[in-house]
Amino acid sequence: MKNIIFACVHNAGRSQMAAAFFNQLADPLKARAISAGTQPGLRVHPEVLEVMREVGIDLSDTRPQRLTDELAREAQLLVTMGCGDKCPYVPGLRRDDWPLRDPKGLPIEDVRTVRNDIRSRVQTLLVNEGLHASPGH
Repeated sequence: MKNIIFACVHNAGRSQMAAAFFNQLADPLKARAISAGTQPGLRVHPEVLEVMREVGIDLSDTRPQRLTDELAREAQLLVTMGCGDKCPYVPGLRRDDWPLRDPKGLPIEDVRTVRNDIRSRVQTLLVNEGLHASPGH
């Protein structure tokens, strides 16, 4: 079982969307994703809740969480979300960075663009890692 962490600073937007798409599209017997942040916010951004609802994913019960050493130790890959110097660094953990705009406060059309970019990147990651769910899952 591969564990993937999607991380940003506040864990209230990009990383939440990425983990949700990953867990929707990945083979649950091969991989799972969590999202976390270095300075977690209080809640997922309202504009993120709205655009994810549009694609059938409800994040209303999701809460930002801190990226801890315990979470990182169980992961095989850390994907950071374009947070520059504020991105978490975990020694020895394979890392990728996706330079994505923070959706907080953006017009809803721009949040949709970020969402669609994240979904596309997640799909590419799943194909590259051989973790896509088979038809029927």
